[in-house]
Amino acid sequence: MTARTTTRPFILGLTGSIGMGKSTTAKLFAEAGVPVYDADAAVHALYEAEAVAPLEAAFAGVGTDGRIDRQKLAARVLGDAEAMARLEAIVHPLVRARQQAFLAAVARAGAPVVVLDIPLLFETGGDKTVDAVVVVSAPPDMQRARILEREAMTADKLDAILARQLPDAEKRARADFVVDTSNGLEPVRARIAEILARVATMPRRTR
Repeated sequence: MTARTTTRPFILGLTGSIGMGKSTTAKLFAEAGVPVYDADAAVHALYEAEAVAPLEAAFAGVGTDGRIDRQKLAARVLGDAEAMARLEAIVHPLVRARQQAFLAAVARAGAPVVVLDIPLLFETGGDKTVDAVVVVSAPPDMQRARILEREAMTADKLDAILARQLPDAEKRARADFVVDTSNGLEPVRARIAEILARVATMPRRTR
């Protein structure tokens, strides 16, 4: 019996700086029928599973009731490059393993296109592992206003987060596609439809 072969889906990397509307855009890709891997959701799950023991060992006191307290962990690593590097060395391999399992599952299901929603796609070199990059963007004043509306967010905390992310202008310059979220949902839906039509004829650039 000949083994069944599976065709790898076209992989879209979805990214954008904090407050740009990336999560909403990811939901609209899913609404359009595209499987979406949410790296942030994967991290949340890991903080209640296999990441708990190594993170508690590296940052004693950040565990609570068998899970990682994200606020405590953030307080330990924000603004500390060495601590952030230790955190990433623990979490990134675990996230990649979940990502690979997701890609294998959607390939078996025959999905033609998938989205990897990864906030730090460029910063972690993830853009080299996808076939095209979609950057979500909005004007700086709108971005800042959106973020500062969030609970427990301060200007200092926002500046620390933005310091870890590539500037929006650089992300847009490196993108294959840009999605502007400043004019509501319908233009975003229309842009997603355009992107999906384009990638249907684009060659894959990764194996």
